[in-house]
Amino acid sequence: MPAGNRAITFREPRKMTLEDHGYPKLEDPKGRKIEHAVILKIVTTNICGSDLHIYNGRFAAPSGMQMGHENTGEVVEVGSHVERVKVGDICSVPFNVACGTCRNCRERHTEVCLNANEELGFCGAYGFNLGGWQGGQAEYMLVPWADFQLLIFPDREQAMEKIRDLTLLSDILPTGYHGCVEARVGTGSTVYIAGAGPVGRCAAASAQLLGASCIIVGDHNEARRALVKNAGYEVVDPSSATPVADQIETILGTGSRWVDAGVDCVGLECHGHGPDGSSKNVEEAVINTLLEVVRPAGAMGIPGVYTNLDPGAPTELNKQGLMALAFPSAWVKSPSLTAGQCPVMRYNRDLMMAILWDRMPYLTPLLNTEVIPLERAVDAYEIFLDGSPKKFVIDPHDMTKLMSARDESESAPSAAPRMEVA
Repeated sequence: MPAGNRAITFREPRKMTLEDHGYPKLEDPKGRKIEHAVILKIVTTNICGSDLHIYNGRFAAPSGMQMGHENTGEVVEVGSHVERVKVGDICSVPFNVACGTCRNCRERHTEVCLNANEELGFCGAYGFNLGGWQGGQAEYMLVPWADFQLLIFPDREQAMEKIRDLTLLSDILPTGYHGCVEARVGTGSTVYIAGAGPVGRCAAASAQLLGASCIIVGDHNEARRALVKNAGYEVVDPSSATPVADQIETILGTGSRWVDAGVDCVGLECHGHGPDGSSKNVEEAVINTLLEVVRPAGAMGIPGVYTNLDPGAPTELNKQGLMALAFPSAWVKSPSLTAGQCPVMRYNRDLMMAILWDRMPYLTPLLNTEVIPLERAVDAYEIFLDGSPKKFVIDPHDMTKLMSARDESESAPSAAPRMEVA
């Protein structure tokens, strides 16, 4: 087995480093032997907007923590208690660490497993200071409770051909889908999605899969709005002098300022609301916008991250883990609101099948993925922070190279044109 394990490491806000953490052992964060675990050789691991919360000092994390919660890998070592997962399997790793046996896991609330975080008592996640589980922006990573947690791809070659889309199953695609489900998006729904980052773009794709009629995405970033607009969705600019509700009314053209469903894909670091960016100093701007634009008896999904572990909060109220919500004025609308992390395992298999059967062919152009080596990941954090419309996918072992070469070959002009059959 390899002696080392290079990993992207959080040292302090705005400082990530590439360090050798040593090849992982079959041990939990307390150093206790666990035989229900496996070691993965990372195939792809993505940089997420939630990672930027840590990078910016907005989500407290210990110095030396190994980053990365969006992980896909090949099994290279299995514990003696692992029965279903085999060496050589390529698997998606849900970002929620979950045991599969506690009450919450049995009720499909794997996002709040009662055994994955001894300090908090619930809620474990990789590379996120939630239970001490190290992340996968690395060459190798540990996955506990592997038989329960891992989503095995049924065919290795097919998985590698579609890896740019399948890599999204660990977090952002199920998260965007979860936001839409909790907002009760269905056939004919009108939807407002706050945020055109990767999660917001996955939410737009999810709303389309669920049958929504009008899908509106809001973001102050022009490049991200252009990407979404080119994919066929409507866009609004929350930094415009025109209020979001007025922009929505113009799009709907029905005299209504309300949508059926709202999804928050921004979270605590919202900024660029209002023409002078006046809402950049409050965390609650997006939720308050949703309370305004979602119709009476409508619903909201809030998978965007909010936490009281926020040393960089902009206001004293926010630093106390509190927000100034416009709920009293919205109460009369009988709103429904569901917040929290996505229970990835509730959706990831179904979304995998949708990808494998080409039911979401718009994912790749919409997500605008760029595959990079591990050595470029530190710089990619800063590029992503500056508002890049790309989704950075890290390939530590150059395992997607063959796939890229095949894509280039297929896109090259053939010697003779194909005959089209009428």
